[in-house]
Amino acid sequence: MKQMLVHCHDDTVQMALIEDGKLVEYAAERSRQQSIVGSFYLGKVVNVLPGMQAAFVDIGLKKNAFLYVDDVLHPHLEKQPKPKPSISELLHVGQEVMVQVMKDARGGKGPRITTHYSLPGRCTVYMPTADYVAVSKKIQSEGERDRLRMIGERLKMGEEGFIMRTVAEDEPEQTILNDLEYLREEWEMIQSKASRAAAPALLHRDLGILQRFIRDMFDPDSDELIIDDEAKGAEAAVYLKDRVNEGEPNVQLYRDAMPLFQRYGVDEQLKMRFSRKIMLPEGVAVVIDHTEAMTVVDVNTARFIGGDNFEETVLRANLLAAEEIAGLLRLRDIGGIIMIDFIDMDREEHRQQVTAAIEKVMAKDRSKSYIVGWTKLGLLEMTRKKARESVLLLSYKPCPACGGRGVVEG
Repeated sequence: MKQMLVHCHDDTVQMALIEDGKLVEYAAERSRQQSIVGSFYLGKVVNVLPGMQAAFVDIGLKKNAFLYVDDVLHPHLEKQPKPKPSISELLHVGQEVMVQVMKDARGGKGPRITTHYSLPGRCTVYMPTADYVAVSKKIQSEGERDRLRMIGERLKMGEEGFIMRTVAEDEPEQTILNDLEYLREEWEMIQSKASRAAAPALLHRDLGILQRFIRDMFDPDSDELIIDDEAKGAEAAVYLKDRVNEGEPNVQLYRDAMPLFQRYGVDEQLKMRFSRKIMLPEGVAVVIDHTEAMTVVDVNTARFIGGDNFEETVLRANLLAAEEIAGLLRLRDIGGIIMIDFIDMDREEHRQQVTAAIEKVMAKDRSKSYIVGWTKLGLLEMTRKKARESVLLLSYKPCPACGGRGVVEG
């Protein structure tokens, strides 16, 4: 059973997902800094750069959005022209184009946008122009994958496409159809608004953090949803009733004098697992450093005394660290390039065991990750997709004395 905790304070909403007493996912959002990922805009092309195969589009924000040529071509790879055309053949300055935000603006960069539209529901991700049906890789049963694929082909209309999400596993066809019809109606409303709007204009804002968490992670049959704000509790109940359609939603309003996150041990776990150095109970240390280009993770034995011999000790330490690191990537929502410096292992089979340990935990992660492999220097290289701003930025700011370098001038 999972517990979804929602803590509201001033203009900030914090979400914590607890599994068997352990904090596995955390997110926070301020109302004035709400993410625009997933939102639709009618934009106007302001610059086309053939040398970069990209265009800049005004969607009404402070910074123009970036549109790469691959995100203008047909979303189905088999229907894309070969060779790839120049961006100047597809777009021109002054052209109006409907786009969807893929990544929030970061630093000096504007948001990343696409014309590969998608609307996520509970059971499906609806893609109105994709023209294919896919099934989540996290569904392991081949029989179930075939069943869902056949349902998808039956329900597919014209050029539309969709992905069967993990939640669709074992769901009846009617439940999937209900989800799909809701998304079709949503798409029609977006198109209708676009036909009447003048660029730049917001056409559709994606769900807030509370609804996204409920949609993607909450099982009304078995999970607990506990909220310490009456207004947000009512909001969650309405959303559950309209979208999940499972009878009366079980939303618990927390009224205890002790703060919600303190009662369930979230504050303590956040402090420990968002530190630069994380000590595992067994004595293994994991150190995480963030650079502009990548995240670097170092593993050392610290106080771990291990097994009967050196190789066994190293393997056990690395396996413990691998499981913790995979969980930390999800919890801290670390994205981009990730380099992990495990304790050196001489045997290939031991490296494979460590890789398998990370993959097993990452299979529960909603964000896509890809393990590239071991470098010649013995580092494990991987990537993890990330679209929204780091939750760390809500709680921490760069030191004004050292500019965020983590040192003090002598």
